[in-house]
Amino acid sequence: MLNAVARSLRYKFLLAMLAATFVSLAVAGSALAWYELQTYKQHAVSDLLTQAEILGRATGPALAFDDHKSAKANLSLLETRRQIRAAAIYNARGKLVAQYRGEGAAEGHKIPPLPQADGVQLQGNELAVSKRILENNEIVGTVYLSSDYELVQRFRSYLGILASVTALSLLVAAVISAWLQSALTKPILAVTEVARQVTEHKDFSLRVTKTTQDELGYLADAFNEMLSEIARRAEDLQMANRAMGREVQERERAEQEIRQLNAELEQRVSQRTMQLQTANQELESFSYSVSHDLRAPLRWVVGFSDALMEDHGASLDDEARRKIQIIQNEGRRMGVLIDDLLALSRLGRRALKVGGVDMGDVVLTTWNALKERDDFSNVNLHIGAMPVALGDRVLLGQVWTNLLSNALKFTSKQPHPRIEIGAISDDMEHIFFVRDNGAGFDPKYKDKLFGVFQRLHDATEFPGTGVGLALVQRIVHRHGGRVWADGNPGEGATFYFTVPRESCDGVV
Repeated sequence: MLNAVARSLRYKFLLAMLAATFVSLAVAGSALAWYELQTYKQHAVSDLLTQAEILGRATGPALAFDDHKSAKANLSLLETRRQIRAAAIYNARGKLVAQYRGEGAAEGHKIPPLPQADGVQLQGNELAVSKRILENNEIVGTVYLSSDYELVQRFRSYLGILASVTALSLLVAAVISAWLQSALTKPILAVTEVARQVTEHKDFSLRVTKTTQDELGYLADAFNEMLSEIARRAEDLQMANRAMGREVQERERAEQEIRQLNAELEQRVSQRTMQLQTANQELESFSYSVSHDLRAPLRWVVGFSDALMEDHGASLDDEARRKIQIIQNEGRRMGVLIDDLLALSRLGRRALKVGGVDMGDVVLTTWNALKERDDFSNVNLHIGAMPVALGDRVLLGQVWTNLLSNALKFTSKQPHPRIEIGAISDDMEHIFFVRDNGAGFDPKYKDKLFGVFQRLHDATEFPGTGVGLALVQRIVHRHGGRVWADGNPGEGATFYFTVPRESCDGVV
């Protein structure tokens, strides 16, 4: 196994050295090759353009006087430039007046019959230029030159040199790698051997012999220190395991006791739940009975006080009539309170009839019913877009009746009462609100708004029983929703309630 590890490390080290050398040479060689080819191209183009410029200046006077022999003589001088394949001179009218073909020109090489536009043309291994000949700032002709473009040959030659240098460099890198392997892999192999023995025999007393003072020596020291720490941790772990075994046994006994206590607690909770349900049913029955039984004597009190005023009102003094009026008013208020208590007690026994409820239609119906009881023509009412909710239409109608009555009551003393009704919907629920510019309330008492018989205003200023908002809260809770309010004294109030988009379960 150790030999396999040694071979693996040496192989990887050799590959790393060779790969680094090869990549470095490839990058440097590619950059130099690109630079060399670009330089050669620029030099070839520049040289041919210079030759064309010289030839044009020498031939310009001859063309000006139609001296074609001088033009041909100038072209014959190109015999010393072996890379020139062909050349031609055209007069100002574009007529070919002299031409030259070098030894390197292929048979059938065509010289353009007409002068070309100034510029350089590169086609395969041929480079050609055309340049106007100027004499006294007038075009007197055109010179054409074609030469060999040995870019491919130079590239192949460069690749040969690069391949030779790369091979020699890889050989040198392999020799250096073989020399370095003995110094680098020996300490690593020593650590590997000790790690193998520790893994197989679980003997944490073994240590690595330190042979160098560099990073590998630091690795050996760190490995030995790690073995010492592992030995200490192993001993501590054994002690902890024994202690944990004892704790597990104690925990199992404790869990058994907890299970027994939970079973007893569940039984007690079940018993107390049944007792609470029975008490709630008895309380609702008691509230219904008391409210129902109070109707008869209250009816007698109100009836006899009305009869007393009708039959003997003239013989009574003002103080007596005032007291009888108080009896009548309080009796009627007591009747309203009894009606509210009956409605609250019936709510717990009434099953929900869930269906789609057009809340906009319910609001309009409720508003029209309230207007029949009293004149609210001075109220500025604004109703926004209302969604269809899922719930009991009768109970939700009671919610709107109580909230609108509440808003009308607390805006009754405003010169320009305003009530706004709207809704906001999201993925989970519909949020409805009733906003007014009435008396408002102190925010620190808003938790008392929805309690039974809880009032934040004096009964002489704003009459009421303190049951309406409690009824709203109970109806909304039965629909699985929430109810809350915001407001400030003299700045109006906003009451919110929600109805879930999914079906409610009807549980109080």
